[in-house]
Amino acid sequence: MMPVRGALEKYLVKPGSKVDLKKIDPNDRELYDDGGKEDSIEAFNVLQNELQYLQKLLYAQNKHRVLVVIQAMDTGGKDGCVKHVFSRIDPQGILVRPFKKPNEEELSRDFLWRVHEQVPRNGQLVIFNRSHYEDIIAVKVKKIFPDKVWKQRFRHIVEFERMLAEEGTTIVKIYLHISKDEQKERLESRLVNPDKHWKFNPDDLKDRALWDNFMETYEDLLPRTSTEHAPWFVVPANRKWYRNLVVARIMVDTLKKLDMKFPAIDWDPEEMVVED
Repeated sequence: MMPVRGALEKYLVKPGSKVDLKKIDPNDRELYDDGGKEDSIEAFNVLQNELQYLQKLLYAQNKHRVLVVIQAMDTGGKDGCVKHVFSRIDPQGILVRPFKKPNEEELSRDFLWRVHEQVPRNGQLVIFNRSHYEDIIAVKVKKIFPDKVWKQRFRHIVEFERMLAEEGTTIVKIYLHISKDEQKERLESRLVNPDKHWKFNPDDLKDRALWDNFMETYEDLLPRTSTEHAPWFVVPANRKWYRNLVVARIMVDTLKKLDMKFPAIDWDPEEMVVED
């Protein structure tokens, strides 16, 4: 059974609404009630095939641009989501751009400079693994700059995304919502498994101590920056298989709205002869 359509509506953050992450169940699986992980494989396979076909249209038509922004707490599943949901897409048409702590050159310019040069061109799907939103979230929670700096960035980001949208970019923003308990389990799994030690960063524990501050910041940020041209979706992410189903459904339904077609040809295939 396919997960019912409706992810775009159910998990959408309405502009100006109130977001209380404590009331959003990270274990939710309402859109797929036909079993667990094993039972979802067939449904996910169908969605992946649809996404693969739609991306092929996107690339061939070379008209639209698609930007996917993924945010989450540490261990929230950003890498895993990208790996699984987009695994069948032609590498020619997709780019994944991670945004880490800005370097000296980036800090010497406006905060959107390093972001703007990474946005998609025609026919391209670009995924931001973390994004320009770190320039509000991390800056505010960790008190990197004075309040004045991050407060004005709300307006800057909304206008930046409006410009991208008006220039032809379709923007989808996804917050992967996990619980604090789930994060604890995932961090501990990295400590006990030597093959995962490389994924553990001691600084993650410092951020975990600021969990409530991060949640408060996201609850403020999501509705203030969710717009018609660049909506946010809060996706329950404790169950990785359900997270993948929902994100794949959001992407498929978003791309279908573009009503893409393969380019028309100006020659007759029947007149073409491939010589021996």
